[in-house]
Amino acid sequence: MKQAEPSAPSLESANPDPGSAAHANPTVPIISPHFCSPNPVVIEIVRKVLTITGDKFVVTDVNGNMIFKVKEAYFSFHDHRVLLDAAGHPIITLRRKFNTAHERWQVFRGDSKDSRDLIFSAKRSSMFQLKAKLDVFLAQNITENVPDFKVKGNWSERSCVVHAGDSSTMLAQMHKKHTVTPLSFGKDNFTVTVYSGTDYAFIVALIAIFCEVNTPRAGAQASGD
Repeated sequence: MKQAEPSAPSLESANPDPGSAAHANPTVPIISPHFCSPNPVVIEIVRKVLTITGDKFVVTDVNGNMIFKVKEAYFSFHDHRVLLDAAGHPIITLRRKFNTAHERWQVFRGDSKDSRDLIFSAKRSSMFQLKAKLDVFLAQNITENVPDFKVKGNWSERSCVVHAGDSSTMLAQMHKKHTVTPLSFGKDNFTVTVYSGTDYAFIVALIAIFCEVNTPRAGAQASGD
């Protein structure tokens, strides 16, 4: 299994909204502590609706410096994405689990698909829901009685919030960045505020899954989890 030694890029700090719910304080190194900042940071994500190169997402800092890319693998039996660092090294692999009613995705270290390298999984909170919601379970949460994290959002507005479990503690917020430039055609532009101590590679992975789960695609899901 190939795996990059992650290095943390310099990201611009953000000022949390003092009127919003509580923000995360302890470090949450889900992917790596290298991706946890002691201060809130802002990242920007461009999601390409149509892509020839396979670059589904490009993640930059506010100055346009690339941090990550999310590529889709063509001609693969398993529908999966790979989160790469700026040098092109795989950090994690996101794999859609087939035959699941709740659209489950599993996330592994590096380019692995071995269950021993499973980090977390995410699925729709319910089969039928008016709001876009994901339940997120760390690999060690075998029973999955209570999610470790939740993603709640409004897909029509391209916005979401990541919470720690069922609490009101926010780890990150995403909003659509409105742009009228000709180059924005066929793309979604997001601004993401990641609060202090939160693993921003983990947040990017959750947003990628949130987008995939809420994007209509051919094929119906069978029963199961």
